[in-house]
Amino acid sequence: MLYRKIGQTNELVSILGFGCMRLPVIKDDPSKIDYDMALPMIYHAIDAGINYFDTAYPYHNGQSEIFLGHALKGDLREKVKIATKLPVWNIDSREDMDMYLDIQLERLNTDYIDFYLVHSLNKDFWSKLSGIGLLDFLENSKKKGKILHIGFSFHDDVDTFKQIVDSYAWDFCQIQYNIMDEYYQAGRLGLEYAASKGLGIAIMEPMRGGSLVNMVPSDILSQWKQIDSKRSPAYWCLHYLWDRNDISLVLSGMNTMEQLQENINSAKTGFTNILSENEKRVISTVGDMYRSKLAVNCTGCRYCLPCPAGVYIPLNFKYLNNISIYGDIQTARKQYINHLGSKRKASNCNKCGECEPRCPQNIPIRKMLKITAQKLENYEL
Repeated sequence: MLYRKIGQTNELVSILGFGCMRLPVIKDDPSKIDYDMALPMIYHAIDAGINYFDTAYPYHNGQSEIFLGHALKGDLREKVKIATKLPVWNIDSREDMDMYLDIQLERLNTDYIDFYLVHSLNKDFWSKLSGIGLLDFLENSKKKGKILHIGFSFHDDVDTFKQIVDSYAWDFCQIQYNIMDEYYQAGRLGLEYAASKGLGIAIMEPMRGGSLVNMVPSDILSQWKQIDSKRSPAYWCLHYLWDRNDISLVLSGMNTMEQLQENINSAKTGFTNILSENEKRVISTVGDMYRSKLAVNCTGCRYCLPCPAGVYIPLNFKYLNNISIYGDIQTARKQYINHLGSKRKASNCNKCGECEPRCPQNIPIRKMLKITAQKLENYEL
């Protein structure tokens, strides 16, 4: 495994981080992590040299931190670095911040968090939390030894990102960046700005929840084969990021042992400045092609869940995108009916709107569920 220094800290982190938000589950229930499948993945990752494990309060409906605390009990805790996040949408007071951190420490079965992030910051959350003592909470928690390094994850525009970067002596930040999202949210401008200020950079959604590497359209696959027919799209998505010397690590939410091993193998050659000009050109072309194909900008992060009406929002959008990407509406409808059933389909949306403030991509979810129902159910809401 290769390691890089994260920002101006003295911490060396594996260039491949393990994101614990898409762990294998039982019967498609995100709250029921399959321990028999997930635990061996954690142990194999550690044996392979991965030392950065990223979780958060809401992942797997609150079960991810508990799982990771169980997985890392005993001597393993000191071999790795844990990253978790303050659930900003639950915070209404300075006291709430302390309460949630203590809950997270208990869940994770640890006395300290190596890398603590303010979760999913945007303009509104930043304004609210700044006014109720966020920075005081972070400083005090660090002085008490509960937090070692302070950062934030981000979903908003680049101007807001720069404002937040300049407001505090952050150790690191976490942004969405991949071959498709060069100019989305913080994007390349934000990445370079944060790096110029000395922040370590952790990358999330390198494959957009797998959408850039699963069922790759034939025209895009032919582009990848121009570079090297033996390399997978996942390999190129990761190396596109590792090629940059201002990126400290890349998080991948792996949910099978095969995905984990493939990414570990890719990480063996994850050096900076390794891509050729032709490889960069093809990667840029693929990014443009994907941007032109998407119907809805969903990464499958599941922040929108649970839905009070039982709609499985990310899976609905997956099949809406399949129509747009592959042009095969009949196959998409069959898969939609088989996988969504009667309880989780888009037409069950009651337009309550609880999901939309939680969506990092700012998707108009109710509107897009209506379109999904119209196209995949032939149903008029």
